[in-house]
Amino acid sequence: MARAAVLGRLSWLVARLADISDETATARTLILEVPGWPGHLPGQHIDVRLTAEDGYSTQRSYSIASAPAGSRLELTIQRLDDGEVSPYLAGVLSRGDPIELRGPVGGYFAWHPADPAPVLLIGGGSGVVPLMAMVRTRIASGSQAPMRLIYSTRSRDTLLYAAELERIAAGGSGLSADVVYTRSAPPGTGGRTRRLDADRLAALAGPQDAGAACFVCGPTGFVESIADLLTSQGMDPRQVRTERFGPSGGT
Repeated sequence: MARAAVLGRLSWLVARLADISDETATARTLILEVPGWPGHLPGQHIDVRLTAEDGYSTQRSYSIASAPAGSRLELTIQRLDDGEVSPYLAGVLSRGDPIELRGPVGGYFAWHPADPAPVLLIGGGSGVVPLMAMVRTRIASGSQAPMRLIYSTRSRDTLLYAAELERIAAGGSGLSADVVYTRSAPPGTGGRTRRLDADRLAALAGPQDAGAACFVCGPTGFVESIADLLTSQGMDPRQVRTERFGPSGGT
């Protein structure tokens, strides 16, 4: 997921692309080796800077997709054909190539695995990326906090982390994942498509504990709609943390 870049006093680091994992026809995950990486919390993001031979430089911010794992970091990049940065990251950057980054950035939209409170994660489109970092951190850390992921996407063709989500959906231990298809549903799901409206959200999320934390991420309209639905269904607005994204002048 891309955001407008956040300025700060963090130092730029030089990472190298260690591996690539294709997610969809237009998205791929970059596995980066980052010497000197200080670690991160799930939900945080980084700034990426590209510099051309003529000195022109541009930067964007991307959510971290991975759980903390030493000097390794994963970013899932959705390519936008009219973008300035994402076409290079998702289509040109090759194994072994260097890339500048700094971070981690952000603290409000972050989950702490030591927190035992139930967690509800709701993502729209590529807004699922930082939420998957939370899911992966729960698994890696051995946390027993109840966690439910609800992920809204257009179709199977736009579904990120498909195999991983299938394993989570088939598992247990207080962790679950549900996918809501809004345009085209794959075989085996009944072919039914619908937006994540009030009835569907209530059915999937269920009643929320008074101490539960909710993280909502996606396009601005999606995030605002879901936050309104949650509060109308009784959740305290202070329990709902939101992260939204939209046009940033080229991603």
